Amino acid sequence: MAVGKEIRGKIKSFENTKKITKAMEMVSASKMRKAQDRMRAARPYADKIRNITANLSGANPEYKSPFMKKGGNAKVTGFIVVSTDKGLCGGLNTNMLRAVSNRMRDLQAEGQSVEAVAIGNKGLGFLNRLGAKVVSQVTQLGDAPQLEKLIGPVKTMLDAFVDGKVDSVYLCYTKFINTMRQEPMVEQLLPLSAERLQQTEAEKAQYGWDYLYEPDAPTVIEELLRRYIEALVYQAVAENMASEQSARMVAMKAATDNAGNLIAELKLVYNKTRQAAITKELSEIVGGAAAIEG
Repeated sequence: MAVGKEIRGKIKSFENTKKITKAMEMVSASKMRKAQDRMRAARPYADKIRNITANLSGANPEYKSPFMKKGGNAKVTGFIVVSTDKGLCGGLNTNMLRAVSNRMRDLQAEGQSVEAVAIGNKGLGFLNRLGAKVVSQVTQLGDAPQLEKLIGPVKTMLDAFVDGKVDSVYLCYTKFINTMRQEPMVEQLLPLSAERLQQTEAEKAQYGWDYLYEPDAPTVIEELLRRYIEALVYQAVAENMASEQSARMVAMKAATDNAGNLIAELKLVYNKTRQAAITKELSEIVGGAAAIEG
């Protein structure tokens, strides 16, 4: 029964696939919890820097940081594109990269050229296929991103903005909302908007201190703003990794369920085929016996 043997082979193949996807689902669930903890742990650091910088900027209104000034007329827009190194995470990268592509197309229609920093293999491959100029890149960050690996590539874009070679910089990543929902983000990173550094009344009361500056206020504010921008990029990477593990867990669960459904359908087909073959054999036996008796 060649057909039955072929179906049994398919069932065995789907059962092996189901084992793999189930294992990947469990691994992603474990990594997701760690990624979420890492993401939440990074938020207070960025908030603390933002509050201190806002307080210092308010105490020194005469100083305007280059990070808060609008770019010149370089007609160049920078993108920091955060993506995953691996696939099998549903439409996570596709949705974010589609939003990046649409934004780039709008800017190019306005006469702007594009330069990009790629964080992650998927984003790097996308930018290369798109023909965008990639000025720096970092891949294979692992499950726990290290800030020192991100500083170098990001500094390339920050220095280009300060030097007036880039008019503005956008940060592109996938924001973690919950396990079932992740939202692609394309938000302006530079120049830093005044809204980013606004404080609530409670924050003003908490951080309303007077400071002694060493060596001087502009230098301190400049370094704090640079650290704040680096913290925003790190936070984006942490959010993207939490989104990646959540999306992979959901995708692998769907794959496991689909494999189970296919196995059930194939077993039904196999049983019907086997039953039809047995019925045919019985009919032949009965027919042969009747012919002999006749």
